[in-house]
Amino acid sequence: MEEKKEKRKGKVRDINAVWKLLEEHYKEMKKTTLCELFSLDPQRGKKMSIEDVGIYFDYSKHIVTEETLNLLLLLAKKSDLQNNIEAMFQGQKINFTENRPALHTALRTPKEESILVEGENIIKKVQRELSKMENFARLIQSGEKRGYTGKPIKNIVNIGIGGSSLGPEMAYQALRFYSTPDIHFYFLSNIDSTDFYQNVSLLNPEETLFIISSKTFTTIETMTNALTARNWLLAHLKDEQAIEKHFVAVSTNSAKVEKFGITSENTFLFWDWVGGRYSLCSTIGLSLMLSIGPENFSALLNGFREIDRHFRYTPLKRNIPVLMALLGIWYNNFFGAETVAILPYEEYLKLFPTYIQQLAMESNGKSVNRYGEKTSYKTSPIYWGEVGTKGQHSFYQLIHQGTRLIPCDFIAFFQPLHKIGNHHQLLISNLFAQAEALAFGKDKEKLEEEGIKKELIPYLVHEGNRPSSMILMNKLTPENLGKLIALYEHIVFTQSIIWDINPFDQWGVELGKILASKIAKEMENPYQVKLCHDSSTNHLIKKYWDVNNKRKK
Repeated sequence: MEEKKEKRKGKVRDINAVWKLLEEHYKEMKKTTLCELFSLDPQRGKKMSIEDVGIYFDYSKHIVTEETLNLLLLLAKKSDLQNNIEAMFQGQKINFTENRPALHTALRTPKEESILVEGENIIKKVQRELSKMENFARLIQSGEKRGYTGKPIKNIVNIGIGGSSLGPEMAYQALRFYSTPDIHFYFLSNIDSTDFYQNVSLLNPEETLFIISSKTFTTIETMTNALTARNWLLAHLKDEQAIEKHFVAVSTNSAKVEKFGITSENTFLFWDWVGGRYSLCSTIGLSLMLSIGPENFSALLNGFREIDRHFRYTPLKRNIPVLMALLGIWYNNFFGAETVAILPYEEYLKLFPTYIQQLAMESNGKSVNRYGEKTSYKTSPIYWGEVGTKGQHSFYQLIHQGTRLIPCDFIAFFQPLHKIGNHHQLLISNLFAQAEALAFGKDKEKLEEEGIKKELIPYLVHEGNRPSSMILMNKLTPENLGKLIALYEHIVFTQSIIWDINPFDQWGVELGKILASKIAKEMENPYQVKLCHDSSTNHLIKKYWDVNNKRKK
């Protein structure tokens, strides 16, 4: 025990020493501009870029020098990043608050490899479920597997929430180009009745298949929607036996699945070492496989796998997710940046910023370290964004001339999926222009040279020095989407190691869920129970009941 304490003290001393060096270095760098950095080195754009695993990553428009990068890499080394990466891939119990591994990487590990969890090779389990998914997908897509009345399945509704919904929906939207045209897909997650009405009520129940995605089969939002869907189906088809033809489950709770009326044949398993927001490669991705087919889903997994290998084996100084993570640390913890903008220049990626919101903020939105101590530094920033030129006419004004520093991740593809006129060239020219304008701006002298009226000049000055990364890939394919998602998974993990927090639990989600269950019962009639909330909550519960029950005062 004493040896562990001394080892921890030594590690903390080393990290604090590097942290202080970075703080001193920041004092110099905050006076430096990107204009100066590019002037000092005409080859900066080429030198500060990496081309690997089908990604061109340009990080030259960041307020960094070689010294900055070396200090950040030293911070990663002193934080024992490399050993923590190995620990994750080997299946050690790095999810320390729940005492289990975090093995989402196993979901895309080649079948000939082996990862042991409590003495069992889990790759065999993964491959077994993957084969089951593939067989099911082929039966649905071919029309061989039909509904209760013999009609082919034309509508598939994924019922889930969080990672059980957002991941499949984001990927479905991203890969619509590859989707089967004969089947329509819907994603039901909100407990709001409007979501059910818009997604389900106008469908033909004879042609509709529901996928209930819930690890525990107890999540209140998912199960409320699932029971409503069950009642809706039975109201039309009038026979309990129709359930097994129109419902499948993705869950770990086989008892509750069976009680719902879903057969083991239509039940797909996943495991507690897969977190919801990391579960797209698991059976949670069933709806996606039904959309794009087994071959494209396999390509998606291959993309994940390539980035996994890059992250695990590439030296840190050429490791794209590690560098992106360290740059994020630089702005978050030294420049005081509070947000990161995710800006894909590809319409199909319209849900990608929302997906990264959950991945990063649910993972690293923590304020207690692995030793149960309050952190003395900021952890996850706020993630947000919008696609392409839509964002330019929305919030780019604030990024360019606002009072906040907002690092940006630009994401784009060299080739379009739809070649129409010069649309793609214009799109990419906007992308490059925005990154250039953010970095270098436009000063007073240039405006004066252009003959701009003196009184307008203060409003037209762009200070520049707004940092951004550029992530370019050839084309939006299933494989490249897998790479993009895995890239951000490993960015999040790297930052969690630097911040010494657990990115694989989400206790902050639980309290509101517990209170909601309690309040839901009290709202049946708050005047017949003792309300033990604060005065505001008590009053709101009664106000809701009064309005809906026309209570006379």
